[in-house]
Amino acid sequence: MAGTRQPTALLEAKGKKHLTKAEIEERKSKEIKAPADKVTPPKYLTKEQKKTFNKIKKQLLAIELISNLDVDALARFIIAQEKYIEVTQKIAETPLTVELKKEIKDKDDKTIGIENVEIVNPLVDKLLIIQDRLFKQCRQGADDFGLTITSRCRLVVPKPKEEKHNKFDKFLNKKGKA
Repeated sequence: MAGTRQPTALLEAKGKKHLTKAEIEERKSKEIKAPADKVTPPKYLTKEQKKTFNKIKKQLLAIELISNLDVDALARFIIAQEKYIEVTQKIAETPLTVELKKEIKDKDDKTIGIENVEIVNPLVDKLLIIQDRLFKQCRQGADDFGLTITSRCRLVVPKPKEEKHNKFDKFLNKKGKA
């Protein structure tokens, strides 16, 4: 089974596949590069979200990792990130446990007293589930845009190998013949 198609520039940089000039030109002509001339925040974002969008957009444009097609994906990442922070703050404000009054009954099922029982706060439990979902959305969005260290490592194009020079190179002419 073939692997995912890699950009021609990456193949050339790796130096593992030898392509003729004609093959390189053919591959480059078939590669699709989406324009990045209209990378603007969607109207449904709030003012603060638009600021965040523009900050990230600027950095992604600098390394050519965003196009017009990615606008909504970046907006969804920003929304998920904002909601994650909101839920995390709500969890911090909510007590982990709550006290409930529990009836103490005898063997005939008659109430003989009341005791206080401490249980995990059901609200915290629900908030943690939401937080986990939002974290996964944020993580996926960050991976898609190279916003994590591991995703950036996958995006790095290796530098071409430098030619080794030896002490006799100065005696060779430009074509490599003596």
